Amino acid sequence: MSKSAVLLITCPDQKGLVSTIANFLFEHGGNILHADQHQDAELGLFLMRVEWDLEGFALDLSEIPSRFGPIARRLGMEWRLASSSQRPRIALFVSRQTHCLVDLLHRYRAGELACEIPLVVSNHSEGRWISAGCDIPYHRIELPPGGKEEAESRQLALLEEHRIDLVVLARYMQILSPTMVARFPNRIINIHHSFLPAFSGARPYHQAYERGVKLIGATSHYVTEILDDGPIIEQDVARISHRDEVSDLVRKGQDLEKVVLSRAVRWHVENRILVYGRKTVVFS
Repeated sequence: MSKSAVLLITCPDQKGLVSTIANFLFEHGGNILHADQHQDAELGLFLMRVEWDLEGFALDLSEIPSRFGPIARRLGMEWRLASSSQRPRIALFVSRQTHCLVDLLHRYRAGELACEIPLVVSNHSEGRWISAGCDIPYHRIELPPGGKEEAESRQLALLEEHRIDLVVLARYMQILSPTMVARFPNRIINIHHSFLPAFSGARPYHQAYERGVKLIGATSHYVTEILDDGPIIEQDVARISHRDEVSDLVRKGQDLEKVVLSRAVRWHVENRILVYGRKTVVFS
C-alpha cells in the first residue's frame, strides 16, 4: 500500500475551510483518499480529518509546517500532521486480569494494529506467559504500600527508554499519579468496565447487579487526573436479565471490554480521534 499523510484540524467555523484545505493539497499534487468533518454549532468549531496519498505529492512532510502554517495561523487553526509510515510505540499496562492484554496482542500479531509494542508493564505476574509467547519483554513492577511513587518513577524511566507514544491500560487496576498523566496528555487510554458515567470507580459489575440494571457496558476513554472522567472514545453495551449473577455480568462484560478497548486503540493509532474540551470526535 502507498504511504499517506493525515491532517487533523480544529478551528473556529467559517466559510471556505474545506476548499482552502483541499486547494492546498491539490496545488502540491496531493490526491485526497479520505476526508471527514464535523461542526459543533454550539461552540462554533470546525473539526476535520483529511488523509491523502503521498505518491506524487510535491512537498516533503517536513516542509508542511512552513507552507501550511501561514494558512493555519490566518484561520486560527490548531492542527496536527501524521504519516502512515510512523508507527506509534505502545506500552501495555495490565494487572491480574489478562483478557484485554491477550486480545490486543493477538490483534497486534495479526497485523490489525499499525503500531509497535516494545513492552508490557504489570504489578503482577499473571500476564508474563502471554508476553513471552509474543517475544515482548514483560516488566513486573510491584506497588508495595508506600512505594507507589518509586514504582511509577521506574515505569516512567521505562517509557522514556522505549520512546513510548501511547500508554494503554489493559485492565491496569491502579490510579495513575498526576505526574504520569501530565507526561502523556490524551495519550493514555483506559478501559472501564461500565457504561460511564454510570458506576465509576471500583466494582462496577457488583454495583450494576445491586441496581438490577438491564444493560451493562464498557467504556474506553483518555485518562485525566479525575478518575474515570476523561474524554470518551468508544462505548458498547450488552443486555442482561434478572437471571444473571455477578459472574455472568463479569463474563459478558469482559467480551465488551476487549472489543471497546481494541477499537479505541486502533482509532488512536490511525489518527482518527480529535479531542476538544471533554469530548472526542472519532472520524470514520
